[in-house]
Order: sequence, then C-alpha cells, then structure tokens
Amino acid sequence: MSRTTKEDQRPRVSTLSPSPSRLLRFAVLAFLIALCINAASHHAHAQRKKPAARASKTSAAAVPAKAKARAAAAKSITLKTGPKAVVWLDEVRRGVTDESGQFEIAKVSPGRHVLRVRAAGFVERTLSLLPAQRGALALPLTRTTDEAELAFQQAEEARERAATDEARREAAELYRRALTLRPRFAAARVGLARTLLDLNDYEGALDEVDEARKSRPGLAEASAVEGRILRASSQNAEAVEAYTRAIREARGFQPEAHTGLGIIYEEEGKYEEAATAFRKAVAQLSDTEPVLYELLGRVYERLEKYKEAVAAYEKYLALAPNGKLAPAIQSVIEQLRKQAAEQDAPPAN
Repeated sequence: MSRTTKEDQRPRVSTLSPSPSRLLRFAVLAFLIALCINAASHHAHAQRKKPAARASKTSAAAVPAKAKARAAAAKSITLKTGPKAVVWLDEVRRGVTDESGQFEIAKVSPGRHVLRVRAAGFVERTLSLLPAQRGALALPLTRTTDEAELAFQQAEEARERAATDEARREAAELYRRALTLRPRFAAARVGLARTLLDLNDYEGALDEVDEARKSRPGLAEASAVEGRILRASSQNAEAVEAYTRAIREARGFQPEAHTGLGIIYEEEGKYEEAATAFRKAVAQLSDTEPVLYELLGRVYERLEKYKEAVAAYEKYLALAPNGKLAPAIQSVIEQLRKQAAEQDAPPAN
C-alpha cells in the first residue's frame, strides 16, 4: 500500500455518537493494545503442531494417579523469575508474576514456543522452548543501566495505565526520550504509534510505523498497528492489506491482525469470513480473551448458526462469569436455544 500526501491520510471524523456495537469494537481493540504491549521487540512465531502420540493400550482407569499428575504438569509451565514481571508466550501477554517471581502458564499447546519476560529495571529475557519443555522453569533476570531501555519500560508502564489524554501524552514523551537515546528502537516506535493512535493523531502514528519498519523490516506488529490506524481513519481496504501483511510476516500467528480482520469483515457483512478470522484469533490467544467468544457468537447469530452461537456465548460465560457482557449474554442464550430447536424440528406436514 502506498501513502501519498498527509492530506490523503487525514481521517474522516464523524460527529455522530458511537453505537453500542461500535463501542464494543473499540473495547476489543483496547484489549488488543494490552495484549500486544511491547511485542514489537520480537517477531511472533508460528506454532508448529506436534505429531499425535500413539494411543496407549492401557485404559485411563489403569493409569496411576502420579502419572496423571505428571501428564497434567507437562501441559503447563511454572515460571520462576523476577517479581512483578510481565510474561508473554508467543507474543501473547499471559500475566504478571507474583511477589515471589512465580507464575503458571496453563494450557500450553504441543510444539515449540517463545517465552518472553520483562520487569522494570531489568534486561528483557527471551527463551525458545523445545516441544517437550514444560513444567518448572527458572529464568533469572539481570539489572540494566541502559537509559534508553529504562525510558522505554517507563513509557510502556505509563501507556498501560493511561486513562486520560494527559497521561497518554506523558507516555508519548517517555517514548520520545527513549528514541532520542536510541533512534533505531523499533519497539519504542511501535509503542509511540499506539499512543498517538489513542490520541487520534493518525498521521503521526503512521509516521512512527514507517520508522519502525525502516529499523526492522518485516516487523509483524508494526503492520498490525498500521491496520488499526487505517481502520480508525475509515480506510478499511488499506487496513485489510496491512492486517494481511502482518499475518504473512508473522507466519500466521498474529491474533491482533486476525481480530482486526474479523471486525472489518463483520462491518462489511462478510460474516463467514469474520467467523473464520475470530476463530483463528481465539485459537491463538488460548482462551485468554473471553470477549472474542462474544464477537464469534454475534457473528454466528447473524449467520443463523444458533447452536454455534450458544456454544460461543457459553464459553464466554465460563471464562468470564462476572464479565461486563455476562448479563446480556445470559439473557439471549435461552432465546437462541429455542431458535436452534426450531431449526432442528422436522417440517410440519
């Protein structure tokens, strides 16, 4: 996609009040911001499927309890690192360690993965995990005196907490300080682009994406953020190109881009394509973001796939029983069950 003049990129601003569905979409994009905090410093990796194991001739009842416990542990990672450290798995933010520096990552799928850990004042650590590397894992951190890195960490923390434009502007200044100290700091460029997007400075955000790409060509997160900026400025065709490029650059694993595509396809009435995109995002996020099930259920409703809609909504409720959307979802599930039963009923003679 080529961008010509700044006038061409100037967003079309609507004076209408946003609809509830549009507010929901903004909320979805907000969770993606948190999901992808600082992911620009590393490429996302495609998950490789592990060959299926041979079926055991021993019945499940005959498996000793200790063996079952070992099998369950093999599906999770218990990380021991610094306290209050942010943990990513395959560029998906999974949580923060406790005061003792411990954190459990549940539901780790078979295959290779990339673990990343960052704590304020420490050097960020990245570790490639082998297909069978599960269970307890120690990842010690080393303190840093790199001023650019420290300013970047402060900017990331400030952006994550920011609830007002004033706070976002303060985060932007911290990113700029990091970039003054290290101009080719791609992660800081992408973080600044996200912040400027939140401030509705679309042109400035696109400029930072361009600079990030110059520093690190093929950076998938930069393309995903570009897609968000273009969609926010009502340039959906160009946004689809950017999201598609992000998925290609990440070798398929880019949940932010898949979600962005799903939102655009839903807006355009391409519900089958939207459902496919949301399903891919759900699979890649390992049930860490319940709101995706609400989006998927809504698309299934539009497709009149009522059983699938009920299943998606029930999954949302299982993951977020006290979520903001839970009351509305609970009220609609019963009606969807009736519609599903009517679909299955034989035609009257």
